[in-house]
Amino acid sequence: MFPFVDDSFSRFPSQSNIYGLCQAGEQELLAATLKGKVVSFTYQELQQKIRPVAKEVQFTYIPVDAEIVSIDAFNKSFPKRGLVVGITFIKDSGDKATPFLNIYCDYEPGSEFNLESIAQSCLNLELQFTPFHLYHTEVQRDDGGTETVFLLSGHDQRIHLYKENASLHQFEEQPVEKLFPELQELPSNCLLPPCSVLWMDMICIPGGRRLSAFGCQNGCVGLAVVKQLGPEVLQNWRVQFDSPISTVLLFPLICQTQPDLPNKENGFGVEGYNLLVTSTIEMAVVYRNVHDRGLSHSLFLAESDQWDAVLCALVIDLDFDGQKEVLLGTYGQELLCYKFLHVAGEEGHFELLWRRSFKSPLLSTIYLDLTGDGLRELAVLTLRGLYILQHSLTSTADLVLERLARRVAALAVESKPQSTEVPHTHEKDTAQEDIILHTSSN
Repeated sequence: MFPFVDDSFSRFPSQSNIYGLCQAGEQELLAATLKGKVVSFTYQELQQKIRPVAKEVQFTYIPVDAEIVSIDAFNKSFPKRGLVVGITFIKDSGDKATPFLNIYCDYEPGSEFNLESIAQSCLNLELQFTPFHLYHTEVQRDDGGTETVFLLSGHDQRIHLYKENASLHQFEEQPVEKLFPELQELPSNCLLPPCSVLWMDMICIPGGRRLSAFGCQNGCVGLAVVKQLGPEVLQNWRVQFDSPISTVLLFPLICQTQPDLPNKENGFGVEGYNLLVTSTIEMAVVYRNVHDRGLSHSLFLAESDQWDAVLCALVIDLDFDGQKEVLLGTYGQELLCYKFLHVAGEEGHFELLWRRSFKSPLLSTIYLDLTGDGLRELAVLTLRGLYILQHSLTSTADLVLERLARRVAALAVESKPQSTEVPHTHEKDTAQEDIILHTSSN
């Protein structure tokens, strides 16, 4: 059953691409169009109602004839403050196309999160390669703190690292092996050229380690376990697909291990870290427990290749049962939802729960709380514009009432006194009444 209702649709002046949507802060989206436009999407209170508002943001040093390739944004790691926005684009100068990376960040106190001010504070970097995926991730520093950096892949078959120089108040390119040794020398690890990385993802895991994954234009997928302090590559794996990789996504899988428990909150367990890989021709696949087993244990998502290329993916808990579902967006205009089904004594598998058709190909998806009510919305970027889907308030309210009733019933069972056979005297009755009153009050 499709758990969302349509809330709004915003049409853009030109189409976007798979790198064209990002979250900017807690309750705002930025969508980039190919013809040099960036649109901000938020919800605001207008006429005593919360309404969607889409408006163009004038980022400086992006020419009107520029073609935006990718956009990304992040909030600086504590104790630093501020929103950072990165935009890659190609400027067409007639006989020559020149690529750039613009990084926007305002250092003036009070303006660090003001998007209008940030859009005017630009560091303009000319690139020597065609940019692809712009991605941010958090790294550990030697002093125990953390810092967020940009990673940018390109047609030069390299990953480029951009890190903030706090003393100069600007970002600088640094050797990627300094913080990400697993991303060095990519071509030598792949079987077929070209080895341009189209997508990358990273996740921190216990023990001061991280998992790093990337997918290439030639179908190569790389995975590494890295000790963050050092840093040091502990393990490396590669697998080859027959078509370009559109998405790699690392996620923990939590499934219900004892489905018959009356109090379901106690029936879940972590099943390890997993890697979702989607490509332009083949079925999507999830590699299970990659931190221990690498890329040796795979589960295919049946029918995921039936609606043209999968262009985007998301792993989120849509039905609030504690187990995340896998969402796939396809060029064939379908949104597919898969759930992992675990049966005692069996391996388990991913089952297609539902699919939803759109009017144009799906490019990107983000799950965030746009309205600030504690319930997240699903943003779906298509070739024609941006859809915002909300959870059904009726079904969500029914679920809350059901969970509360179950919790009250569980508490009543836990607080029920144990009956014991005792001599019937006035003193014994008084003592037992005190016990019951004390138990009930707790």
